[in-house]
Amino acid sequence: MGSSSTEVSTIVKNWREHPPASYSLKIHSFSQFENSSSSSDDKYQSRLFSSGRYKWYVLIVYPKGNEKDNGSGFISMYVEIDSKSLMVFTPPTEVFAEIRFFIYNKKENKYFTIQDVEVKRFNALKTVWGLEQILPCHCEFGVDVIVAPPLTYWEILSFTEKYSDPKFSCAIKNFSQFKENVYTPNSFSMAGKKWVLMVYPKGDSRADGKCLSIFLYLDDCDKPKDDEKIFVQANFRVLDPLGSNHFQHKFEKWYTEQNTAWGWPLFLSLAELQKSYLDKQDTLKVEIEFKVVSATKYSPII
Repeated sequence: MGSSSTEVSTIVKNWREHPPASYSLKIHSFSQFENSSSSSDDKYQSRLFSSGRYKWYVLIVYPKGNEKDNGSGFISMYVEIDSKSLMVFTPPTEVFAEIRFFIYNKKENKYFTIQDVEVKRFNALKTVWGLEQILPCHCEFGVDVIVAPPLTYWEILSFTEKYSDPKFSCAIKNFSQFKENVYTPNSFSMAGKKWVLMVYPKGDSRADGKCLSIFLYLDDCDKPKDDEKIFVQANFRVLDPLGSNHFQHKFEKWYTEQNTAWGWPLFLSLAELQKSYLDKQDTLKVEIEFKVVSATKYSPII
């Protein structure tokens, strides 16, 4: 097996009544067990067993201690993963596992457990982990191999910051005579989502007829799912028809299942709008310039 030296970190020792869950090795005559190990490199290797989709040799016991690992005078115990298990996957995998050794104490009728709290990494270069100094002679040994399962639930949050055309604009003609409560241009696409702009020329119920109201909705087909969030950073503008002195509000909001619309009930006073932002044809132009929109990829939902 070669050297199986391990740098021991914090060792936790406990007593418990419940036997090991992964594998148990009982020896009826420990003296004969010691003698028999002399013909097998001073060790005993158990049969293969399964844990976490992998095959293991549990236990590898040195009844007289592993001299190569400074274990003389003690019982040394190790766990070895079957290297063939690692080659089932492409590329060869790594396995992270917690290892807890058991030694049965007949007098106490309990199991003495020894565990290195550091999770061990098994791979093609390191297939064996264990403890070189366990205890003097006993006759029942066991082990729990708790394999860390593969990553199942995850999410990846990304942000789109560059667009071929980051702006959406609309024009409300004959603004001063506009009779409808709300102006809604066709939905538009940005960053893989459909959006709806809603402009209230005389303001919504909170504006009391004195301010322009503007809101940005996610289209029904792209409403966030449960626990999903979509971040939007943008600039909302009422354009200056005579130059570049546009009226602007910066926008940074998270859209969720509960909040699919954000905006301003009091975006711009109608008095100021009438004074500076209507062109000669009584047209108001509104623009959104998107800066950032987030996207999230999820693993399968529970």
